[in-house]
Amino acid sequence: MTETSGKNDSGARKPVGDRGAAPRKSLAPTPDGACGQERQFGGFATLAEGLDFAARGETGLNFHAGRGALSDVLPYARLREEALVMAGRLRAAGLNRGDRLAILAETKPEFMIAFFACQYAGILPCPVSLPMQLGGRETYVEKVTGMLRAAAARGILASEDFLPTLRPAAMRAGASLVLSHEALRSLPEQAGAIDPFRPDEPAYIQYSSGSTSAPKGILISQRAIMANTTGILRHGLQARADDRAFSWLPLYHDMGLVGFFLAPAMGQASVDYLPTFDFVKRPGLWLKLMSDLGSTVCFAPSFGYELAARRIRNKAEELDLSRWRIAGIGGDMVRPDVLEAFARALAPAGFDPRAFLPSYGMAEMALAVSFSDLDAPVRLDTIDRTLAERTGLAQPATATTDKKRTFVSCGRVLPEHELKVVDERGNELPERHIGRVLVKGPSMMSGYYANAEETARVIDADGFLDTGDMGYLHEGEIYITGRSKDMILHNGRNIWPQDIEWVVERNIAALRPGDVVAFGVENDAGIEHVVVLVQCRVREAEAQEELRRQVAQVVHEAVGVECEVVLTAPRSLPQTSSGKLSRRRARDLYLAGELPPPPEKTGEKRASVMPAA
Repeated sequence: MTETSGKNDSGARKPVGDRGAAPRKSLAPTPDGACGQERQFGGFATLAEGLDFAARGETGLNFHAGRGALSDVLPYARLREEALVMAGRLRAAGLNRGDRLAILAETKPEFMIAFFACQYAGILPCPVSLPMQLGGRETYVEKVTGMLRAAAARGILASEDFLPTLRPAAMRAGASLVLSHEALRSLPEQAGAIDPFRPDEPAYIQYSSGSTSAPKGILISQRAIMANTTGILRHGLQARADDRAFSWLPLYHDMGLVGFFLAPAMGQASVDYLPTFDFVKRPGLWLKLMSDLGSTVCFAPSFGYELAARRIRNKAEELDLSRWRIAGIGGDMVRPDVLEAFARALAPAGFDPRAFLPSYGMAEMALAVSFSDLDAPVRLDTIDRTLAERTGLAQPATATTDKKRTFVSCGRVLPEHELKVVDERGNELPERHIGRVLVKGPSMMSGYYANAEETARVIDADGFLDTGDMGYLHEGEIYITGRSKDMILHNGRNIWPQDIEWVVERNIAALRPGDVVAFGVENDAGIEHVVVLVQCRVREAEAQEELRRQVAQVVHEAVGVECEVVLTAPRSLPQTSSGKLSRRRARDLYLAGELPPPPEKTGEKRASVMPAA
């Protein structure tokens, strides 16, 4: 692990990776925006220009270790200085202007420095995901191989510890350079290497999370990222001079990369980071650090709020979250019950539920598409679920409605952007009609890198992007109902898989969030039946059979369908790079018969849980 040293007598921080003998002194986090130069919230022409401005002040990036201790501090001034030096070293390593460089997106200063070094050298950075789970090394190698090929990357850059895993991927993809941060620092600088991207040039390649398909390289231009970060700062968050951000989101995902690295840099805000691995191990540490630091802005998917609320228990009164003005929700379907539980659990800490800010976005639009209103209660819409499933009409439920479903408003589209809902023929639908969500605007990607066919498939002749999401408009605000490819068509009904997954997890005590995946599978007659995969931790055959029975009963009572329940081993359900369950991959594993069975009690024989062919 790369070591860093503390400040010297002049108060300047030593370069990242400096291994001098001077002992580390106590680090102090960068200040919030209340001191230093006057803030400018976006409006720059390029990322490099934005960092040049941020470097004039005192704010910056702060990195916290697994138990919360401040492990590294990187003011924007230092980030710029070291990025300029590394730009020359990247050119000395053999990279030329316009080359693509994959960078392992670790939550460390080295990643941030490398990303902006590419901006100054005119090299296109491609953040790559870390292996998120134990095991599956070959699957991860294949995934990275595909990423490198899609970007035609010249090389990959990572910490020394990851190179044994990444080297085979680079070899298979034909990437000639495999670089470590440590080795790169030993190279001399190349003169004339500073040639930053211009406003009409690209900025980076972002890989899609792969929730319904294999990850694709999304080419984001300087103009697109500048438009999106400006929209986030000025309209979505209405950024303030004293804002301080906090994030445990992975930096290879658009919400982490854009929302909590690039946008704060373009607004000169200080950010505190907790690595994603450490959040998963200690979810309560997220809230403890926000309390200690006086954080004002943080985003998380619904599962993050759910996990933290369950772990905080009776310790909320020890926290002070009164400064937390924006608790953003994005990255997955927003669950009203999760928000209610979190607000209830954190009320003793001074958390204001009006801080919740549901939003909608995707990597193909850099990040943000819409935001709900600030300082307002979350807007809910409860509809007649039966009518929606049969007709696609999101009719408000009444007191006599038998089956209901509540959706959360994700607000209005950003200024200068457009959003519409269309039917399968592309005809625009009126409000309260569920259809495909299309968006357009200056934040939109240039296309999928070197993939004109896939780009043409999702961008129509009028320049609208088919998001792949389903939803409806009400009073000008967008309500997302799910992914179009995930929809289960059963006996003339459109069934949302989330309805099945959430009701099973809520009603069976032995299950945890993320333990259930539902999807449809067609039989030879073309009739789709429902399959529910459940991660099972019990070992006794009787207990496993009882779990199957409970799941089937809950699904039948709540959704009104018969389903096939398949038990699988813990931690076996596949996830996307953003941490969401991948129904598409789960379905593929089911059809291939590759799901590992649940654990057995030693010495006990158990019938196979896999369905007959």
